[in-house]
Amino acid sequence: MKRRIIAALISGVVLSLSLAGCDTAGQSTVQSTDSVQSVVSETSDVATSDTSVSDTSTEESSAEQTESQAPEVPSEPIVTDDPMEFAAQLAPGWNLGNQLEAVSGSVPSETAWGNPEITEDIILAVKEAGFKTVRIPVSYLSKIGEAPDYTIDPAWLDRVQQVVDMCINNGMFAIINMHGDGYHTISGGWLFCDGEDQDTIKDKYGKVWAQIADKFKDYDEHLIFESMNEEFDGNYGAIDNDAYANIVAYNQIFVDTVRAAGGKNPDRYLLVPGWNTDINATTENETFELPKDDAGRVMVSVHFYDPYEFVLKEDAPGIFRWGQALKGQGQKTTWGDEDYLDEQFDKVYNKFIKQGIPVIIGEYGAIDKTYKDERSTIYRAYYAEYLNYAAAQRDIVTVLWDNGYNGKNGHAVFDRFDYSQTQPEIIAAIMKGLTDTEAPTAPTD
Repeated sequence: MKRRIIAALISGVVLSLSLAGCDTAGQSTVQSTDSVQSVVSETSDVATSDTSVSDTSTEESSAEQTESQAPEVPSEPIVTDDPMEFAAQLAPGWNLGNQLEAVSGSVPSETAWGNPEITEDIILAVKEAGFKTVRIPVSYLSKIGEAPDYTIDPAWLDRVQQVVDMCINNGMFAIINMHGDGYHTISGGWLFCDGEDQDTIKDKYGKVWAQIADKFKDYDEHLIFESMNEEFDGNYGAIDNDAYANIVAYNQIFVDTVRAAGGKNPDRYLLVPGWNTDINATTENETFELPKDDAGRVMVSVHFYDPYEFVLKEDAPGIFRWGQALKGQGQKTTWGDEDYLDEQFDKVYNKFIKQGIPVIIGEYGAIDKTYKDERSTIYRAYYAEYLNYAAAQRDIVTVLWDNGYNGKNGHAVFDRFDYSQTQPEIIAAIMKGLTDTEAPTAPTD
């Protein structure tokens, strides 16, 4: 659930982009704040983009060094014969958010939303903290050429590969997706499930994924493909089942395209969402169905950003506490406590995991509200611990959302500039929740 507001400031030289979730209390729709509240130089963004796209010698050199060269992975052998055993290796995960899906206009640029260029140092810091998987959101947008071939800018694919290699070369799993191409709220979006010309959309979608799959065809199961991100018609009310049927069709095109791409793609683990990665829409709406896959290696993607007032809402009154232990007290939500979380997780457990189909919570987390009250960190940590405890009890994989922004309403737990942990309490809570044998004790302050 993303709302993007882009404002040009100081005669267009400074760009500030902020994103906020939107929802109404008591609903189970997913929200996401892939946002960095930042002030960056437009000149710098253009220079960065020009360096990666326009420098022909750099492109040629990069292509020569990276094309179809899968790294040797320094890790234990991967379990591949059982999807649930495979998924058990992935948690906990972490999102490299607001980087390769960041855009300036309709042009993807990893520094457009205030984060620095990605280096191996941040990946090493994430691994050292105990995370096993890095989800790498990627937007393509204007990096895709015209019909009929829809050729992806090779320099952009090379950069995606470089970041993937940073993860896999260090023994981590990586997830890459098609992230912002379906957003109605950014310039250049095209993967619209409510679009009129579905034949053209589906043709383009298949051809883009064919190129991605070919680029990474020699990579083993350390690399997972995710078909899309929070795909829906942009409306947070009733679900349009005709548009939902298009999402189901996209997922089938995705699976068929990857499986036909050769190399190791016929056995690759794939990740698909339902309507807006919403748990209710994925488990209860009869329109959703898993794509057919002879390999039997399709996993389900959902996101969890409930309760909205605690995890995402930025304005007054500033709900910074969470949990049933606070019943009757102020400054907490009236819904979405531990029982609700358990009920939602039970839905995906009963629908998919009991049938041997892995489920990955590809995004979750709560924003920093310590500017309202220093106890915010305590409750964010408790929320993270309980969520990971509940997920681990049901064999659900969790991937924390991190947008790189530290500070007021920030979602980061690492500093992308110096690679330090900015929220060690939350990181520790995640690790503890995954190994807890009993539900964690709720704070009551």
